[in-house]
Amino acid sequence: TMPKLYFASDFGISPHDLGLDTLPTLHTLQQAGFDAYIVGGSVRDLLLGLHPKDFDIATNATPEQVKRVFGRHCQIIGRRFQLAHVYQDRHLFEVATFRAPHQEHSAKSQTSAQGLIMRDNVWGTIEQDALRRDFTANALYYNPQTGIIWDFANGLTDIQHKILRIIGNPSDRYREDPVRMLRAARFAVKLGFELEQQTAAPIAHLAYLLKAISHHRLYDESHKLFSCGHLSELLPLLHQMGLFQALFPLLDDNIVQSPLVQLAAQNTDERLQQGKSVNPAFFYAVLLWDWQQQQAQKLIAKGADYFPAQQTAAMRVLNLQSQSTAIPRHTAQTIREIWELQPRLATPKSRLVPNLITQPRFRAGFDFLLLREQSGAQDTHNMAEWWEHYQSVDADTQEKLLKDLDKRKARAVAKEKAANKAQNKPKRAKKPKDTHALSEAQQP
Repeated sequence: TMPKLYFASDFGISPHDLGLDTLPTLHTLQQAGFDAYIVGGSVRDLLLGLHPKDFDIATNATPEQVKRVFGRHCQIIGRRFQLAHVYQDRHLFEVATFRAPHQEHSAKSQTSAQGLIMRDNVWGTIEQDALRRDFTANALYYNPQTGIIWDFANGLTDIQHKILRIIGNPSDRYREDPVRMLRAARFAVKLGFELEQQTAAPIAHLAYLLKAISHHRLYDESHKLFSCGHLSELLPLLHQMGLFQALFPLLDDNIVQSPLVQLAAQNTDERLQQGKSVNPAFFYAVLLWDWQQQQAQKLIAKGADYFPAQQTAAMRVLNLQSQSTAIPRHTAQTIREIWELQPRLATPKSRLVPNLITQPRFRAGFDFLLLREQSGAQDTHNMAEWWEHYQSVDADTQEKLLKDLDKRKARAVAKEKAANKAQNKPKRAKKPKDTHALSEAQQP
């Protein structure tokens, strides 16, 4: 394929847009006699007038040659897909060698019976590399030294028309790497692009292929989905395509429509818009909460005590979900801590309040309680509002709030006892005239 060549300056792009260490990294490779380009998403984002933070580099130098050029500043990573990581000051650059089309049986490439690429380390030319990329909008190469953008797959036209189109035969490309289906949904929503019809068509009946992907890789992909900044729009799309069910096969099919999940998705997007970070543990805690509660209720119905039932249910749910997306141990621990705080925050003992506030997961637990309350949960007893108030006042007012809390709790206990007593009391039929007399006596 003959590429189309464009001047970057015609689109308002200059080498100054590339961040401090990017040019020297490219320059070092070029000085050593290799070709080196900025490639993929960062070129696409520059053309869209965005400000990408990370710049990936593509080169005809093999990972070993890159290592020789950069020495101790370079580390070769990955087996399935070998890359060089180059560290310049505080920046990390991913330097990938041009790849050729996949060869059926070779030591450097390997395909499973389903067409899944197991290893992909056959080096090639820039033209071959471009057609190995996933979407036309990502098959763009920019050389800041010459100021030219190379477009091998009409990517620029698709970017201008806001279309996300896969390169090659969609079904074959999804079979090679099923994660491309998740990327298609994520990019479409994140960029505000429309999925080209043939790119979208096979996804629903190929979603099952995600089961063949490493659970660790799927966890990483789930984190990218949660933190893309457009989770509210992305969740219904993933659900409609059957991709959500492939990642969370044991969840209730309507979970995406649940008020708690929708509110948490909006909340996550807002946090990212404000430049705050998001912890994947939080959204996992939201998604898995109803399931964990159902499991706990089943155990309680069989006679288990409340807290052990909650803990056992949490372990079970996290272990089962990890068979689809391998939740790291520290993330699972955070999820459990958020869940364990829920009853403690909803019905706190006043003497434990100062201690609860200093818990490392208090903030996440409180945010979770607040979202549950805002989405209509009854068992939070409006305590999210109380905690919000408690954190915003001085020590004297806090003391008063704690006393009120004890009174409030005493009233709730008395009410519960009375309700239980009334329930267990044998009922006597009242005489009609008594009730009439009573209602008359109550009238002013």
